[in-house]
Amino acid sequence: MRIIGIDPGLAIVGYSIIESQNGKNNLITSGSIQTDKTKTDAARLFEIENDLRSIINKYKPEAAGIEKLFFFKNQKTIIPVAEARGVILSVLESENILISEFTPIEVKQIITGYGRASKQEVAKIVKMSVEYKNFPTLDDTLDSIAIALCHIRNNLTARCNK
Repeated sequence: MRIIGIDPGLAIVGYSIIESQNGKNNLITSGSIQTDKTKTDAARLFEIENDLRSIINKYKPEAAGIEKLFFFKNQKTIIPVAEARGVILSVLESENILISEFTPIEVKQIITGYGRASKQEVAKIVKMSVEYKNFPTLDDTLDSIAIALCHIRNNLTARCNK
């Protein structure tokens, strides 16, 4: 199964594509959609939509894991992130991609077993869980890999519990 992991944002959308087969998780690609801060929010959202559609058309994921808004300390960024997330969800739905949503605490819990794990702890487990030579260093991209792994692990657990 091919999964896209997405860490939403207006300035940066982290994404990764993982191929999961026979217990092996291969990172096919990862990167970020970085929008131009000088453009209007509408133009930036349109850029996210177009770039995400291109990624989906190129890599053909069957499922998606996306970070869910949980709690924001910065009230100025919650609305733009929510708007970007809405565009992303709309694109995924229009492409008939199965969507799983995870809060940051759920991601940490599923990946490390501890919902308050540090970014470094999550990154360490992610690197041990996925086969890839040169891991990205951008937090948004690493987060997207963790989110894709959450989808894989969540569905594996659901199948085992049937």
